[in-house]
Amino acid sequence: MARAYRWLIPHPLLTLILAVVWILLQNEVTAGMAVFGIILGIIIPWMTSIWWPDTPKGFRLGKMVLYSFMVIWDIIVANMQVAWIVLTVPNSKLKPAWIVIPLELRQPEAITVLAGTITLTPGTVSADLSDEGHSLLVHVLHTDDPDAERDAIKDRYERRLLEIFT
Repeated sequence: MARAYRWLIPHPLLTLILAVVWILLQNEVTAGMAVFGIILGIIIPWMTSIWWPDTPKGFRLGKMVLYSFMVIWDIIVANMQVAWIVLTVPNSKLKPAWIVIPLELRQPEAITVLAGTITLTPGTVSADLSDEGHSLLVHVLHTDDPDAERDAIKDRYERRLLEIFT
C-alpha cells in the first residue's frame, strides 16, 4: 500500500503546497477549484519526480533551518557592509581578490549549498568549482587579507554544512 501511495504522490508536502497555493490564487474558493488544485498538486509532482535528486544521506533538517537563519542574517549584514564600501571607498583603494577555497565537502548537494550561500552574500561570488570538486574559486569585492576571508568561509559555512550533510 505504501509503495502505491509513493508512486501516486511521490512528494506529499509539495502536493499539499501546490494545492493550497492554487486555491489561494483563485478569486473565490469553490469546490471545483479545490478539486482542480488537488489534481494539480498530484499531477505536477508525479510528472516531475524523475528529475528530482535523491535525498542526501544523513541530512539534518534542524541544523539546516538554523543555517538558513544564519545565512539570512549574514546577507543583511553584508548588504550594509557592501553599501558602506560602495559609498565610502574610492575605486582606487578597493582591494578585490580571487580566493581558492579547498573543500572538505564531497556531497554535490552540500557543495551547491555552499556555492549558493557565497553567491547570495553580497560582496562575494562563487565563480568556479574545480573539475574534481575539491576547491571553489570565489571573488571577493574588498579584502585586506584573502587568507582570513578563506578561513572565515570555511569556518562559518563549510564547517556547518559538514555537520548538516553527514
